[in-house]
Amino acid sequence: ACTSDPESARKVVFGEGGVLAGISAGKKYVDMSTVDEECAIEIATAIKSKGGLFLEAPVSGSKAPAVNGQLVILAAGDESLRSDAQPCFDVMGKKTFFLGEVGAGARMKLVVNMVMAINIEALSEGLALGQKAGLKGSDIMAVLEEGALKSPLYSLKGPKMLEGDYAPNFPLKHQQKDIRLAVDLGQKVGQPLPV
Repeated sequence: ACTSDPESARKVVFGEGGVLAGISAGKKYVDMSTVDEECAIEIATAIKSKGGLFLEAPVSGSKAPAVNGQLVILAAGDESLRSDAQPCFDVMGKKTFFLGEVGAGARMKLVVNMVMAINIEALSEGLALGQKAGLKGSDIMAVLEEGALKSPLYSLKGPKMLEGDYAPNFPLKHQQKDIRLAVDLGQKVGQPLPV
């Protein structure tokens, strides 16, 4: 499954006629949902309790990378299942990271999405400030492209911001949910996240 939040991921597994109803010894379940660590562990525990194998494999990337097989797979859990699923991952993605125990994939996904959100916000504010201060947006982007801040994310989002193209590739409600989950993770592990 590949759902957008913990509630949906739980419904797919625990709901009437869900995955758990059909899982048994030797059967395998790969969950590519964006969830928190607790949800991933809860699902893994339930699958394993019935003899099944579990792998979490959330992805980093939006519409275009998905269409072009350029996602980054963040796998964790049963390593033999990761090996079995790798041919599928190779079609969907450009790179698979195996991160160890269940929960690590969820944690990595939240870190990646938090860093991305902060960078998009920084670019947006920088462009707004620069333009308000009389600089050309195209000049700002050209300077960013030549320095330490060169980034595929900035190259993709910057020109769209300058054109006023705010068509979503990732709905705001999902980004907000990911930031809430990242803040929750920070509180859980004792890491302040002031930005």
